[in-house]
Amino acid sequence: MAKPIIIDGNFCCRNLTGVERYAFEICANLDPLIQKDQIWLYVPANAKHIPTYQNIKVVRSKKDCTSFPVWDHVHFSHFVGKNHGIALNFGNLTPLFHPGIVFIHDIYSVLHPEDFTSRRDKLVNLYDRMMYRHAAKHGKLVITVSDFSRKTIATQYHIKAESIAVIPNGWDHFKTIQPEESVFQKFPCIKRHAYFFTLGSLSKRKNLKWIAEYAEKHQDQQFVISGKAISGLIPDALKVLQKLPNVVLAGYLSDGEVKALMQSSKAFVFPSYFEGFGIPPLEALSCGTNIIVAKASCLPEIYGNCAHYIDPDNTDVDLDALLEEHVEEPTRILQRFTYVNGARQLYDLFKRHSLLR
Repeated sequence: MAKPIIIDGNFCCRNLTGVERYAFEICANLDPLIQKDQIWLYVPANAKHIPTYQNIKVVRSKKDCTSFPVWDHVHFSHFVGKNHGIALNFGNLTPLFHPGIVFIHDIYSVLHPEDFTSRRDKLVNLYDRMMYRHAAKHGKLVITVSDFSRKTIATQYHIKAESIAVIPNGWDHFKTIQPEESVFQKFPCIKRHAYFFTLGSLSKRKNLKWIAEYAEKHQDQQFVISGKAISGLIPDALKVLQKLPNVVLAGYLSDGEVKALMQSSKAFVFPSYFEGFGIPPLEALSCGTNIIVAKASCLPEIYGNCAHYIDPDNTDVDLDALLEEHVEEPTRILQRFTYVNGARQLYDLFKRHSLLR
């Protein structure tokens, strides 16, 4: 009899960013494909969001997740061992004592250690690097989200690229989101159909420096930026943006507010110099919005001829003129990159490796 696959529910305790979104959506779409109790979700007692499923067995721990290393390597690991299960973690690590199925979305900490400058963040960087290595070397099944990430992981840890599965992100969660037009009352200075919009954590790799330099040069053009700052990784460019009259820093917004802003923007701008996948431009394409993305990391692989491209290190460009260039319709991309497809690929992967009883 196959062992149960036990998912680390630590993502239920964190704010909803790319990795957490991926975990929630893949689980929701995997649930109808499996038989009852083939897969379990082990959730900390203090989880903010506890999903409900028809077939995935949700087990509530009596232990809180107050420290992710303690939860992942002690409480979750103990539960996996006690139940003779196979650990599955969506967040770039696998338990030290019960390594299992692991999703490594990217190895940003390894490839850009210069972005981690404070003492705290250097420790975070060190822990991330240790977990990436352990996951890549000891994970029973390693999965990532793009061919770019697969190649960088394989090169860094000297493992065969073909041993790493690729299951991309999706956009279909955005179908059910209703645009919240009230965001334009919340920020009356935003001029409909006359602004560029960008979204993401306000961290260094999102390259707000590009937005700051461009907006400073083109003060007749408006930029709206949504996102939450990550302690220690806040770029100096944020201070510049706060002073520019043509920049609206909207902070953390709901999905409905984001969708409304995407739909009414001239284009969605994503100058990030490093991504494992990059979900927001995909969400923008689903809204019928033009996207302008950096020609860097995985972005050309994902968006192909459906995007307008910029150099992440050069702001000597006219965005309005760039938008005049022809790009392909995104139909093929939107059909390919869905969480429905991702869950089916994961299910098929489990079956090929005889992981479902």
